Amino acid sequence: MGYVDADIAPNRNTGEIKLFGQEAFKAMHCVGRATAETLDLVAEHICPGISTREIDAIILNHALKLGATPATVYYRGYPRASCISLNHVVCHGIPGDRIIKEGDILNIDVTLIIDGWHGDSSRMYTVGAVSRLAERLVAITYECLMLGIEAVGPGATTGDIGSTIQAHAEANRMSVVRDFCGHGVAKLFHDVPNILHYGNPEEGIPLKPGMIFTIEPMINLGRPQVKILSDGWTAVTRDRSLSAQFEHTIGVTDKGCEIFTSSPANLDQPPYAP
Repeated sequence: MGYVDADIAPNRNTGEIKLFGQEAFKAMHCVGRATAETLDLVAEHICPGISTREIDAIILNHALKLGATPATVYYRGYPRASCISLNHVVCHGIPGDRIIKEGDILNIDVTLIIDGWHGDSSRMYTVGAVSRLAERLVAITYECLMLGIEAVGPGATTGDIGSTIQAHAEANRMSVVRDFCGHGVAKLFHDVPNILHYGNPEEGIPLKPGMIFTIEPMINLGRPQVKILSDGWTAVTRDRSLSAQFEHTIGVTDKGCEIFTSSPANLDQPPYAP
């Protein structure tokens, strides 16, 4: 797999990894902040009695106020502005009539587009008093994300990211979902390279300054296997164990990386103070 200057690359997945410059990084900080602000806003509304459809409407309305477009609407037929995944749902839960209740944990995944640039991020939310196991799962999953980000830098590989995440999850007797991965993102919603959340150190694709991609580990309390429901989108744990996920969009720099989707309000992980 080769690399190409993003300024001369076609705006499609060519199988080559695009390397972006400072203007692209500025644009990604802009859209990343809008995405993070949207996830911050959601924290004010998560409570027992609200439906996932109502949460999605809040996300859509806020995105439009920001002058942004949710990337998921009509993406390959997907009907909503966000993905909302509760409890044993691993990812791609479709907002609907499901009512949030005390003790639930949920992931909300939002990708906004501003001036053609995509900011992709997801966060976990806890509803009231959750079980100790659920609380620990959410905390370990966030740690997996941040440890994976710490592994990023010139000279590192995608295998360094995955192995770091896998080691931390398994050391805490949890498992890494292998059916989904991070991905290149910028002018395209999904691009190369794939960022696996498991693997071996020093293997995989070498990281170079200018690369932009997501890291988004999905960690299960039980086994890693998932299945897709009949709607063609919703992925759940086969053993119905709880699952959690956090996601940031990042850019590789000469010294490490920049996180484009950090919360302006420091609400990157629960509990979120009122």
